[in-house]
Amino acid sequence: MSGAELLAVAEEAARAAAAELLAHQAGAHSSIESKSSPTDPVSAADLAAEAAIRAVLAARRPDDAILGEEGDDTPGTSGLRWVVDPLDGTVNYLYGIPQWCVSVACEQQVGVIFDPLSDDLFSVIVGEPPLLNGKPITSSSCDQLERALVATGFGYDPAVRLGQGAIVARLLPAVRDIRRGGSAALDLAWLAAGRYDAYFERGVQAWDTAAGLLICEGSGLGTRALDASGAQGSGVLVAPPAIIDELFALVSAG
Repeated sequence: MSGAELLAVAEEAARAAAAELLAHQAGAHSSIESKSSPTDPVSAADLAAEAAIRAVLAARRPDDAILGEEGDDTPGTSGLRWVVDPLDGTVNYLYGIPQWCVSVACEQQVGVIFDPLSDDLFSVIVGEPPLLNGKPITSSSCDQLERALVATGFGYDPAVRLGQGAIVARLLPAVRDIRRGGSAALDLAWLAAGRYDAYFERGVQAWDTAAGLLICEGSGLGTRALDASGAQGSGVLVAPPAIIDELFALVSAG
């Protein structure tokens, strides 16, 4: 199957999940359970959205493996694996804050991030330029850290947040400003489209970043792995090449 065909499957899956999320949104706040901590929720909408993605993949790509946030890992025989987040930004979704999305990636092949409220579809075929609603996007060319608008996110565990707060306190005087949107996938998509200058976060999982990193790499941004630190898990930093080393030095320690 060609990259364009895989991309069509990814888009179909993302739109199927989005339809479930929109249908469930009115009553989402009343159907919440917890995942890793009391502040880390999962709703019936998450589960329905991932089921919709898996149904599309079972019909279109039955031999591929699947890694999803809410469901079990599904082994495959094709050598391809889909990594999906049916709802990235669950807290925003539950509170009616319009910053959440669906993320679908086939590793090293294609990635899609779909924001159903704005009808923005970010997509990429590896080796080709990333697109927003079918049109090319341009990432930031920021070359001075003090002018950089930096996006980040925070974990749910109090000990993790304590460490992340210390990093933000060190970083804030050195950059233009910091944004915390609440959806890692959408942060990465917006970064690739030039709406941010850089992004970093520890504790993110593969389903949070799989599609977004493909889109950012396709737009020419650099990436750095962040090692685990204290209670914080490993993570990722994405930024224009001109500022990535300086930013990495500030966020990699502690």
